[in-house]
Amino acid sequence: MKRIKGKVTGGGTRVDASAGVENAGAKAVATRLLRGTAGLVTLGEWLEWTVAAFGRHEVALGQIATAAHDEALYLLLRTLDLPLESKATVLRRRLDGEEIASVKTLLARRILDRVPTAYLTREAWLGGHRFYVDERVLIPRSYFLELIGEPQAAWLPGGGAGAVKRVADVGTGSGCLALLLAHHFPQAKVDAIDLSAEALEVAAINVREHGLGGRVTLHRSDVFDTVPARRYDVIVSNPPYEPSEICDELPPEFKREPRLALDGGADGLDVIRKLLRQAADRLKPSGVLLIEVGELRGAMEAAWPELPLTWLATADGSDMVCAIRAAELRRAYSVQ
Repeated sequence: MKRIKGKVTGGGTRVDASAGVENAGAKAVATRLLRGTAGLVTLGEWLEWTVAAFGRHEVALGQIATAAHDEALYLLLRTLDLPLESKATVLRRRLDGEEIASVKTLLARRILDRVPTAYLTREAWLGGHRFYVDERVLIPRSYFLELIGEPQAAWLPGGGAGAVKRVADVGTGSGCLALLLAHHFPQAKVDAIDLSAEALEVAAINVREHGLGGRVTLHRSDVFDTVPARRYDVIVSNPPYEPSEICDELPPEFKREPRLALDGGADGLDVIRKLLRQAADRLKPSGVLLIEVGELRGAMEAAWPELPLTWLATADGSDMVCAIRAAELRRAYSVQ
């Protein structure tokens, strides 16, 4: 049976719509926003209206989905506590009065208050795994999701995933990448590192929910500054890499995310510089560093012309993740 189009899959948990819009003055604006929705009864009608409203109000996408249809469908299904993998027939489902009230409240918060959908639903889905998120962390989104597995295999020490014993995730945020790595490397201990104590509180929730407390350890540290001395087979990082000037101009939804998790300094390379320097002494001789750098490929190649950077292919052709072998890092930083 044909399923509803969408990239996010998972179970169902009703979204709490009780908070309402963020201030009393906005209620009148919300009323105007929702004018003309009185005749909307089915989920499909609400979906069509929401997609159009996202466009009219220039809602920023990209935090959980790149298409307005996918994000709108996800938010509506979550609000109604319906499975994300529902059949297309669910669009004919009629909403009762209480459900319509919840939908209106959540749509007002998303469209008028510009609250990111993931903060409304308190979750993000990556690789079939659910992760708790809130305003303390960046909403998980990373090219590492499609690179963990076969694309990464050529860069691993001999023996494949089972031979990987130590992994570090620098800038772990919600802990999602560290946990995906722990799932993928069944024999590995994973150090999940972040400077933000608040982010680590969220990561602790996810470590507990995934039952991986025995293999994933959280560290509050500026890169490796206070992490116990040990060497890793694999270090991965999706660090703050947006130049500060770009952070100043982000859409409202993205400005709601912690700036610490986005801002990479004047040229975006502040954390990356420190990571490369410290990783040179933190990798095993056969180890590899994998970094996602956004639009900084040119800046990286200009800053480290002597360092071989291999850009890993991704489905959309953006190729924003680079791989660097331990030997090359040690040579560049004169580490024995």
